[in-house]
Amino acid sequence: MAVGAHSTVLVGREADLATLHEALKRVRGDEPSAVLVGGEAGVGKTRLIEEFCRSLGDEPVRILVGHCLELGEEGLPFAPFAAALRELVRREGRAVFDGREAEFARLLPELGPAQEHGESRRGHLFELVGSLFGRLAEERPVLLMIEDLHWADRSTRDLIAFLLRSVRVRRLLLVATYRTDELHRGHPLRPFLAELDRVRGVQRFELDRLDRDGTAELLGHLLGTEPDPPTVDTVCERAQGIPFFIEQFAASGDPGCGDIPETLRDLLLSRVDQLPEPSQRVLRVAAVGGTRFGHELLARVAGMDETALESALRAAIAARLIVLDPDEGYEFRHALVREAVHDDLLPGEHARLHARYAEALEAEPQLISMERAPAEIAHHWHAAHDHPRALVAARRAAESASSRFAHAEQARLLDRVLELWEQVPDAATLLGTTQLDLLEEAALVAIQSGDHMRALSLTRAALGDLDAEAEPLRAARLLIRRAKLLRNAGKTDGERETREAYRLLRLAPRGLPWLKLLGDVAYQIAGIDGAEAARIGQEVRSAAAEFGDEASQVAAEITLGQVCGGRILVEEAMPDMLRAVDRARSSGDVPNLSQGLVNISDALFELGRYEESAAAAAEGIPHADRVGVSRTTGVYLMANYAEALMALGRWDEADARLAEAARQDPPGVLAVAWLRLRARIRLARGHDGAVALVTRATGFLARPFLTAEHRVSLLELRIVAAHAAGDMAGARAVARGAVRDPGVVERPRYGWPLLVAAAGVADDDLHEAIREVADALPARYPAERACAAEVTARRSAGDGDLWRAAARAWRADGQLHQLAGALLAGAEAVAADRQAASEALAEAVEIAAGLGAGPLVAAADTLGRRLGLRPGVRSGPAVVVPGQRAGGSEVLTAREREVLRLVAEGQSNSGIARELFISPKTASVHVSRIIAKLEVSNRVEAAAVARRLGLLDS
Repeated sequence: MAVGAHSTVLVGREADLATLHEALKRVRGDEPSAVLVGGEAGVGKTRLIEEFCRSLGDEPVRILVGHCLELGEEGLPFAPFAAALRELVRREGRAVFDGREAEFARLLPELGPAQEHGESRRGHLFELVGSLFGRLAEERPVLLMIEDLHWADRSTRDLIAFLLRSVRVRRLLLVATYRTDELHRGHPLRPFLAELDRVRGVQRFELDRLDRDGTAELLGHLLGTEPDPPTVDTVCERAQGIPFFIEQFAASGDPGCGDIPETLRDLLLSRVDQLPEPSQRVLRVAAVGGTRFGHELLARVAGMDETALESALRAAIAARLIVLDPDEGYEFRHALVREAVHDDLLPGEHARLHARYAEALEAEPQLISMERAPAEIAHHWHAAHDHPRALVAARRAAESASSRFAHAEQARLLDRVLELWEQVPDAATLLGTTQLDLLEEAALVAIQSGDHMRALSLTRAALGDLDAEAEPLRAARLLIRRAKLLRNAGKTDGERETREAYRLLRLAPRGLPWLKLLGDVAYQIAGIDGAEAARIGQEVRSAAAEFGDEASQVAAEITLGQVCGGRILVEEAMPDMLRAVDRARSSGDVPNLSQGLVNISDALFELGRYEESAAAAAEGIPHADRVGVSRTTGVYLMANYAEALMALGRWDEADARLAEAARQDPPGVLAVAWLRLRARIRLARGHDGAVALVTRATGFLARPFLTAEHRVSLLELRIVAAHAAGDMAGARAVARGAVRDPGVVERPRYGWPLLVAAAGVADDDLHEAIREVADALPARYPAERACAAEVTARRSAGDGDLWRAAARAWRADGQLHQLAGALLAGAEAVAADRQAASEALAEAVEIAAGLGAGPLVAAADTLGRRLGLRPGVRSGPAVVVPGQRAGGSEVLTAREREVLRLVAEGQSNSGIARELFISPKTASVHVSRIIAKLEVSNRVEAAAVARRLGLLDS
């Protein structure tokens, strides 16, 4: 993998670039302007102004750049101005000084001996510089860039103030950058910036750190591929949005961005090494406590008197290594500084300090927030290598995490308990539990946290230690979990494990736990034997009514809705599903409510009630988060929400929701829910990242097992992607096998879109295969009826009436992208009716442009040029391209139409020449022009397009 040390793409700075361009626009209007750009080191100030300069291209702007030098307040006077003028001389020669070289020699000694004016004539030098910039700006605007203003000497600051406040040179834009993390309380730049804030035409802004999305985008550019979510999370947490740090991690060559690169570590520690020894010692103690730390806890562990501690902290604050945190005391300015200091500890020092933190927190847990205390204590005992105490503390911390539905944290802590179990001889006595109980609990929590591969390992270990006949309920529970995990991983359908669990449940005592497991069996069997699943589902409903437990009855109704999905009409199942969700909402049963809203939003989408579907899914997302199932149930809800938004034409919102789902990093096949939808948006928009997403999504087709809906929807995506790439042969090859997939008939909701995609690339044989399947497929709901109409229209592509019917059906359903596609195909079918074609094209372009569907807009533009129409007007007379005759020859001249007729008859250039009494060379020129005007690649395609558009009609 090629990794770039610097990204060639500027990420997350669009608004800042716009500010600079707006300032330059004002300068072009003869208004002086200045922009002061602040930000901490590495945040991208230089990269921003470089991109600004690059974006100007060949615009008539004179760009000058100067840097301040790190020489202190009494450093080299006027250093950035000298550098800028030196660059000016190199480019344009001494003539720019208009014969006053001797006066400018004070700034540029290489010009010759300087005139002696003394300090009293310092103002004369300022006037010289101001008049020079004014003279240069008369020719074209001047852009003066001054970097690292925090190092500027007094003379440089005075000259800047003179230019901005006194001279106010027209058509001069001054852009200066400075580091905000260098501006300690007494820094001379602070009052200077405050003065400039009051000057008209001066703007000041600070560059923010990148957010997670910005970090992911920058990493993608640096790594050359879309990074996986765990890598993004790791880099986001450690680099904290500083582009320089992100670049360093990417350039390290470590795909997981694990260790801090040595060059970056040295850079981070260099500032620590400049502190007095007491401050360095306090930083080492603080680094053990974490990125944020309170004063009282630090005082307990450091063991220093208050005066010495405060003095050491003041030095660290002055060096901008730590900052005040209003909530918890202090915070390391950069998490990587803390990490570097912590990693630099000696082994004994490391263990001793962690033990002291653990002791302090056990004695006074109120020193930090109560929810953090158990996990912090467990962490410190583990880092101190005190295994018995670490075991007990990790178990307590896991229980605390469970109470807050923090499943990921709980899973990590239980893994630590299992790891320490073998190292502590009396672990069972200390914890009061068995290893089997612990394995089962850890497996369940791993599922809840979304780490399904870990859960598979844990369930296998637990089943290996269990006597199933002696404990049938526990064995059935573990087997069902394993079946779900295998199914989600795409390894098997889990039938063997599910049926064994069902057998064991017949031996187990009936009760609420038994009832829940029976519902899980029904859900699992649904993908294997629908009739049996429905029977078991009814058994679950009857047993729930018998037990009289409200939550169980709600869960039973939700289970029945799930197992019957796709097998009974949605409108028949909807009342029961709505009642179950209402009961869950009324009783505060959040787990069943979130799961029920998955079913409701899915059913409403199938009915074509997209606004209601979006609302139901949106309601469920925070509930899933509350109970810690954001990576599973939450991802389904986000995907359902996004799918409804896509149908409504709100693609930007849909893409944002899918990005949230991607950030959850759902395990296994759960990722298909967001992958296929985001791939469709990117394909429809012609996005560069579409191919990568399609590859990831369709890669699941190689797994041994997929549900029918996943398999069919991914096959459809593969056809659409191949078609979009112009690979018609590849698209047909996929379509031929896909239309015979049993899932097409089994799940009409997903089967119909596949048939539409297949029809879009079909030849005669494939059309016949599609017709056979379509005749057996019910069209019950608006989208299915629209798909059926489009499949029929594609089979008779030139029938305008069929395409009008397809467009009406999509309009009734409401999915805009599909409507635009039908309108475009319909415009081609009714090409002879210029009014109708123009109106259909115009509406298609309006819809596609609103969605940002670039490829569809381009296709409409191509068709419009072939027809001699300019799409873009919703009504009124046909718009004719300038230079062409309305209602006559359209895009071709009369002679070209004659040549095209002969091409369509199969004549060679020589044959055309004989028929029209022209030379073969002239005939060749006409054919080449026809191919170019119709935007096709050869004579055969030209003839086909001509017939389709009616260009051969007399």
